[in-house]
Amino acid sequence: MEWLKIPDSRHEHGQEEILHIDQKHPEINVHRQCELIELPRSSYYQQPAKQPETAENLLLIRLIDEEYTRHPFYGSRKMCDHLRRQRYEVNRKRIQRLMRVMGIQSIAPQTEYQQGAS
Repeated sequence: MEWLKIPDSRHEHGQEEILHIDQKHPEINVHRQCELIELPRSSYYQQPAKQPETAENLLLIRLIDEEYTRHPFYGSRKMCDHLRRQRYEVNRKRIQRLMRVMGIQSIAPQTEYQQGAS
C-alpha cells in the first residue's frame, strides 16, 4: 500500500502546460494535444477558481447588511428598491446573489412554492 502515498508527477498539471495548447491549431485538435502532453482534457477545460468580490460588491454587501439589520423582512426586491433610492445602479439578480453569498433571506412568511425552493 506504500505506492498509494507516492505522489505521481504525471497528475500535477500546472498552468504552463495548459498554455501550450492551441485551440485553433489547423491540424491537431485539443483532444490530441492533451494526449501528447499527457494532460487530462478535464484539466484543460476546468474553470478557474471564483474571483473575489469587487470593491463595489463589497460596498453593496455592507449596505445590504446594514439595511437587513434594520429591516430583516426585506427580500431582494425591497432591498433593490432601497439601494436604487440611494442612487446605486443595481438589479434584483445581483442583490439576490449577494444576499445568497451572505447567507441571508427575508424573515417574512413565504409562499409554499418558495419554501420548497430553499
